Amino acid sequence: MNNYQTLSHSFEPVFDGNSEVLILGTFPSVKSRENHFYYGHPQNRFWKVLAAVTGCAVPRTVEEKKEFLLGQHIAVWDVIAQCDIIGSSDSSIKNVVPADLSVILERAPVRNIYGNGAKACELYRKYSYPQTEREIIKLPSTSPANAAWQMERLVEAWGIVRN
Repeated sequence: MNNYQTLSHSFEPVFDGNSEVLILGTFPSVKSRENHFYYGHPQNRFWKVLAAVTGCAVPRTVEEKKEFLLGQHIAVWDVIAQCDIIGSSDSSIKNVVPADLSVILERAPVRNIYGNGAKACELYRKYSYPQTEREIIKLPSTSPANAAWQMERLVEAWGIVRN
């Protein structure tokens, strides 16, 4: 049975004129789409990992998350603006329309671009790199599906973002 949906990204990137780091995911999960914000699944470790890396408290509300990111000079967006997808499955993604990353890259002094997981990096290299000509650094996914990476290992690997 084919349960593909054609979906468009429904919320804006988070960045400002001080964002030095850009973290890219693939496309919002079902939970993130319901919450209208990034990494909305309660089991996703994104917010806990970044809080540990930066030595800050874990932000809870969307407003706290935005303030946290901007306060740490971190921009967040996704590689994909629109795609066909089944639920939250990155492996099901097809018919990709990439996000226009110039919206951030032309307005913020981004030093490094990081991909939250292998799929984000793969999609970036395929769809975005030809326009940006900027490398992406692969980080292990904070998704609960990445059970091989325990919290301590994730925090250690993601520590590169702090530098």
